Amino acid sequence: MATSTEESLWIRCFHPAPESPGQLFCFPHAGGSASFYFPVSAQLSSVTEVFSVQYPGRQDRRKETSPDDIGVMADRIYAAVREQLRARPTTFFGHSMGAVLAFEVARRFEADGGEISRLFASGRRAPSRHRDEDVHRRSDDGIVAELKSMSGTNTALLGDEEILRMILPAIRSDYRAIETYRCEPGATLRAPISALTGDSDPKTSLEEAGDWRGHTTGAFDLKVFPGGHFYLSAQAPSVLAALREHLTSVS
Repeated sequence: MATSTEESLWIRCFHPAPESPGQLFCFPHAGGSASFYFPVSAQLSSVTEVFSVQYPGRQDRRKETSPDDIGVMADRIYAAVREQLRARPTTFFGHSMGAVLAFEVARRFEADGGEISRLFASGRRAPSRHRDEDVHRRSDDGIVAELKSMSGTNTALLGDEEILRMILPAIRSDYRAIETYRCEPGATLRAPISALTGDSDPKTSLEEAGDWRGHTTGAFDLKVFPGGHFYLSAQAPSVLAALREHLTSVS
């Protein structure tokens, strides 16, 4: 199918597989970009076509202003991909802020009569669980310290002042979006949800991850891996295996 201009802004496909029976949409973390999921695309392109969401304000979209509101961003993502979501059985995977965005885009799709086969919500407490956080109000140095503590961004890049000037506005907007997000009371999906978390993630307790159960009227399971907030880097083979098992079952 033809790709719209708006869709091409928001979606990257590193390993096209148009004949695949299914598709996987991946949503990055705060400060993350579509290329974070390049290894996922490389490993899973034999079983599904992988699409990665590219938020504004980074990489090839660095001159754009990134929305600082989860609802606005979810609206814009859904408007860009709504037709593509209907093309084939679709699975969502989101990490950290990306898990919440995937949930909100899935809600919009279901409200529009669509359905996804499963949401994999990684490294994020349930939408109904709130913590008072203020990273977006910190100085630039404070934000960089947070990124380093979470090990979500190449720390060598964080020492490059030119790169920092380019990425910090987008990162601050991402943190403002997720830290001011409030889930609509009682919001659920019909789609099954798999919550994935590291057993020592300072941002998500096992109880908070388990509360994703209340956000689906379908099946739910919780997968716990060794590691912290970015457990999925070290545990990539196990995470990919879980995704592959699901994707082959719905193809």
